[in-house]
Amino acid sequence: MIPRAVLPSLLKDLSAFPAVALLGARQVGKTTLALEVGKSLEAIYLDLESDRDRAKLLEPELYLSEHLDRLVILDEIHRAPQLFPVLRGLIDQSRRAGRNAGLYLLLGSASLDLLRQSGETLAGRIVYRELSPFSVLEIPQDQQELLWLRGGFPESFLAENSALSMRWRQDFIRTYLERDILQFDVRLLPETLRRLWGMLAYMQGSPLNVAQLARNIGVDVKTINRYLDLLSDLFLLRRLPPWHANIGKRLTKTPKIYVRDSGLAHALLGIEDMETLLSHPIVGPSWEAFAIENLLAAADNRLQAYYYRTAAGAEIDLLLVWPDQTLWAVEIKRSLTPKPERGFSIACDDLKPARRFVAYPGSEHFPLGQTTEAIPLYTLAEYLNSGLTPFSK
Repeated sequence: MIPRAVLPSLLKDLSAFPAVALLGARQVGKTTLALEVGKSLEAIYLDLESDRDRAKLLEPELYLSEHLDRLVILDEIHRAPQLFPVLRGLIDQSRRAGRNAGLYLLLGSASLDLLRQSGETLAGRIVYRELSPFSVLEIPQDQQELLWLRGGFPESFLAENSALSMRWRQDFIRTYLERDILQFDVRLLPETLRRLWGMLAYMQGSPLNVAQLARNIGVDVKTINRYLDLLSDLFLLRRLPPWHANIGKRLTKTPKIYVRDSGLAHALLGIEDMETLLSHPIVGPSWEAFAIENLLAAADNRLQAYYYRTAAGAEIDLLLVWPDQTLWAVEIKRSLTPKPERGFSIACDDLKPARRFVAYPGSEHFPLGQTTEAIPLYTLAEYLNSGLTPFSK
């Protein structure tokens, strides 16, 4: 099994908080990771999609109160929101008895119900971790191109060949459309959502134009926004917000959109192998999306992420804001001889970030002039994961 980078943080959270929610898309590896954690902690595992395990919770307070001395893992918790008030009572009971941590590990494949329910009833008792697909920090460095092509879902990335990987992703998309998504909104039309998802893959890295999407698909703007919200809540779509600053320039104010997993985007576009990908018009935006997802997964929610664009053409692909409001500017290039665009330099002059990087797929870290650094994607991800500042002065 490929070790997951989030594991140390997850164990630390379980040692400090009564409940931890591990969120992420379906098939991303949450159950596998939870079972690994549970094995070391002798936890009880309950799958709320299993009739047998659900039967154990017909009287949830009675069953769970008998296991307050052990970690209980509740998989697909969004299927049983009625458990949250019970969990709150049991957590408070355990606190009074002197046990303040490691009671519940909650796994969820969607943020909307889970966050809403737990936020209402477990406030002050729960912390959240997101499990992303495999990242560049979790695989051998010489397999970065394969990760980009196939995406980071374990079954796709580890498939024996490209055809099997593509088949898995196509089945994943079909299952989501025909079964999984409907449990969150029965008003959704799978075929309409399939067309929207495909259009979003073609628009990878573009500013979001909801009105245009609505016209192309033949539905109203309200419906498109509902579909986009759902894809975001299911960890399938990222809306990267624009940076707003009072600098006296006309700024782009709409988010950029990305299908979060590059492998799913390629499956939606019918791209099965590297040769097809490299000759496809989406190659640049696809690499940009891949780089952004890996960098944000490495940052682990410690940083805020934006993009910056002015009407005059100044642009920063990824603007990272540290807790102390320090700015890092990142331009993303799929070239082994990376050079910053003039628009990136102008944008940096506007915002004056503390660090300027051109992230690229090579292996060498070197300066580009006095202010900008060419940095491998893997290296920049390492810095963000560790919180270190490269070339600190």
